[in-house]
Amino acid sequence: MELARTPVRGWPPRRRRATSLPWLLLCACAVMVFGFLMLPTLVVIPVSFSSSQYLQFPPPGFSLQWYQRYLGSPVWLQATFLSFKIAITTAALATVLGTMAAFGIVRGRYRGKMLVSTMLLAPLVIPTIIIAIGVYDWYSQLRLIGSWVGIAIAHTMLALPLVLTIVGAALRTLDPTLEQAALGLGANHLRVIWHITLALIQPAMVASALFAFVLSFDELIVAMFIGGVNMTLPKRMFDNIRVEIDPTIAPISTLLIVISCLMLYGVQHVTRAYRRNP
Repeated sequence: MELARTPVRGWPPRRRRATSLPWLLLCACAVMVFGFLMLPTLVVIPVSFSSSQYLQFPPPGFSLQWYQRYLGSPVWLQATFLSFKIAITTAALATVLGTMAAFGIVRGRYRGKMLVSTMLLAPLVIPTIIIAIGVYDWYSQLRLIGSWVGIAIAHTMLALPLVLTIVGAALRTLDPTLEQAALGLGANHLRVIWHITLALIQPAMVASALFAFVLSFDELIVAMFIGGVNMTLPKRMFDNIRVEIDPTIAPISTLLIVISCLMLYGVQHVTRAYRRNP
């Protein structure tokens, strides 16, 4: 009489699939592209801590002299504070106006909606140099050349399509039955929008505000045309490199990299927090 065999977990052992050659080639190409994109970052950050008196890679030693020079320079700090002020204003204006425009395009029912949407998204496809020339001619008539408010308005125009795209996508994926249920329970339209719709698309609004902030903080071309004597940080960096190569550029570039990484981390953090507690 044959004894019944008890199956043993993990036996027989599974054979691992052999990694195919196309998969290895794809991974190798991805690593090469990622390394090519990250190479400037891997060079700039160590150079910012160099003890040399000029830009040198690899750095001969470790020093914080260029960070001290940056923090002790009123010119660089003034440009940094101005860029932060313009970027915060741009993020606020673009988020509010872009959200309102997204509501009008996604929920609106009127003729010419596609034309309005195309016009609002036009700054995404029109070269920035053309926009800068048009803004310069317009600002010269309004006497806004050299005003930081004018730069913030121009940056808002550039960031508006990003907010419109992100918030509009969130509105399209929103379940309309939630708003209908709130209306059926007696809430008016204003309360439904404030407590239901805006609460559900809040992660998209925060993400679009962060993207608008980064776009404004790093923008150069429009600031060059209409900035005048007001030097934003990218414009100050460009003028400094054009005249002479100052090693102070390295810690400032590192600062821009850190700010961009923090903004991307903020977007991911808000998205994860919303998914856990919707």
